[in-house]
Amino acid sequence: MKLCDLLKSCDYTLVSGSADVEIKDIIYDSRKVIGGCAFVALKGYNVDGHRFIPDAVERGAVALVVEDDGIAYEGVTVVRVQDARATLALMSVEYFGHPADELTTVAVTGTKGKTTTVAMIRSILETAGIKTGTIGTLGILIGERIYKTNNTTPESYEIQQAMRHMLNDGCRAMVIEASSLGLKWHRTDGILFDYGIFTNFSSDHIGDSEHKDMAEYLSCKRMLFSRCKVGIINKDDENAQAVIAGHTCSIETYGYDEGADLVAHGDELVARSGFIGVRFDTTGVEELSVEVAIPGRFSVYNALAAIALCRHFDIDRRAILDGLSHVKVKGRVEAVPVPGSYTMLIDYAHNAVSMENVLTTLREYHPHRLITLFGAGGNRPKSRRYEMGEVSGRLSDLSVVTEDNSRYEDVMDIIADIKVGLDKVGGSYIVIPNRIDAIRYCIENAEDGDIIVLAGKGHEDYQEIRGVKYHMDEREIISGILGDSPDDENPN
Repeated sequence: MKLCDLLKSCDYTLVSGSADVEIKDIIYDSRKVIGGCAFVALKGYNVDGHRFIPDAVERGAVALVVEDDGIAYEGVTVVRVQDARATLALMSVEYFGHPADELTTVAVTGTKGKTTTVAMIRSILETAGIKTGTIGTLGILIGERIYKTNNTTPESYEIQQAMRHMLNDGCRAMVIEASSLGLKWHRTDGILFDYGIFTNFSSDHIGDSEHKDMAEYLSCKRMLFSRCKVGIINKDDENAQAVIAGHTCSIETYGYDEGADLVAHGDELVARSGFIGVRFDTTGVEELSVEVAIPGRFSVYNALAAIALCRHFDIDRRAILDGLSHVKVKGRVEAVPVPGSYTMLIDYAHNAVSMENVLTTLREYHPHRLITLFGAGGNRPKSRRYEMGEVSGRLSDLSVVTEDNSRYEDVMDIIADIKVGLDKVGGSYIVIPNRIDAIRYCIENAEDGDIIVLAGKGHEDYQEIRGVKYHMDEREIISGILGDSPDDENPN
């Protein structure tokens, strides 16, 4: 494809060379440059891609897309733009042939609930026979394949590439977590989403490399509702009106507020053998009695968002109900099949705030015992360990203290810090340094009515020790223990 065709939707100045040059690919990481590509020099918070232009040229880039003046190389086309990230997005749209035009596209934004809401939507649509690809915290999911990404909302090139792969794999819909930083850094530019969803808004992502203040954070969330056709909004959130200020889309709402288009009533927590979740009814645009296989009252909001979205598809109500009753979010209070009358969950909670949220939620189910297995990451602030120990000591009937990604620290040093927090609140605990042994202990000592949480690893399938990532998937470990098959390789 010619450079001029890739740039047809962009404002640019041709500094040198010809815009008719043929381009084999678009690259923004100089280490991945191939001969005949266009190199786009992105400016990040810590790294400026312009520094790597000489390397890109040496590796065979035939065109450069830059923001700075004074860049010239013999035989290389140079194009100057105002914003290279925005330009990368529009070039990627052209390069992959406008894949969003062939999919029903959904973007979910909000401080919390994005990952779960995306999973719920996918579960419903796939139950209805609509193959759906997703992009978010867990990576790019197409069919049963997961491709890991560096960010919740990856760079625009990866998004456009993923959508093209989804189409090639038979997908009819795409659902993406549109983070505030993804919107800020133009990663979703060039897509007019069919639907945009707002879950909620609270303090997060404030700092030098993220958002300068809450006002900017909110304004980035707001961007989505001038880039979608239909906005689906949590009416109960106090920032709902601020988020849709200046919107160009039509607006629909959900919540407990009787003025919402889709209203939840009578929620109740449900726990039985093999199922832990919540039940509620809806009125308004849909009248349903719903069970959701994810614990906590907050699951009602995520499910409402999914219902409000999926009602726009030509699907049977049964698909909505079945999709929600069987939904799983990998590593987010994920129930794992176990024999007996206890519940085992895997969750990504790896700091005090997330741990408190999960354990407080599970306390509402009045378990016989709430048992929390956890460790803490090495080469991270010690305060995090003390705080996690305090939280688990307060809210758990028993804490099973073990390893997490110890990195370059000694596991026992990390555990000693956790014990400081546990001892401060008088929490009951047992120390089992090896995580596989700790999981085995929980299974072999489970009692009827227990809820056991394996916290910290979540969707991760590795254990990082002294710079090496060893394979460790807790689902496989549990299955192996229950089946008396050999354990995973023990890296210790």
